[in-house]
Amino acid sequence: MNRFSCFLFIMALSIGLGNAKLFAKNHIYFINSLDPENEIQIFCKWNDEHIGTFFLKPGETDDFSFHDKFIPKNKIDCTFRQIRGPSVMIRAFEGSSGAFDHGKTNYWYVREDGIYFTHGQEMSKLEYNWT
Repeated sequence: MNRFSCFLFIMALSIGLGNAKLFAKNHIYFINSLDPENEIQIFCKWNDEHIGTFFLKPGETDDFSFHDKFIPKNKIDCTFRQIRGPSVMIRAFEGSSGAFDHGKTNYWYVREDGIYFTHGQEMSKLEYNWT
């Protein structure tokens, strides 16, 4: 098997076994499930580059869609701050180079006891506690 065939096989295997679709954008969804009147501020950085600050009222959802950058590792870190309370920093997305990570979907639910995560195919699980 030549090198190019090996490369295509490994790429297909990587995409097929993950939560990905070839050449599709990645998506991150933020859902505010906090009690009424408890707005959340979300500040995010992509590989240490500021990509935005936004606010969500209870029941609101926001999303961010993107193609990975072609660098060895892509990561999006976000700080969640309750307007009337605690905060927490999370890793909202982590992937390898843009050549392999396409079409991933991450859902982040902001709840009273912490931040929950799922890819949308299973029940969300508590990943981060408020500090």
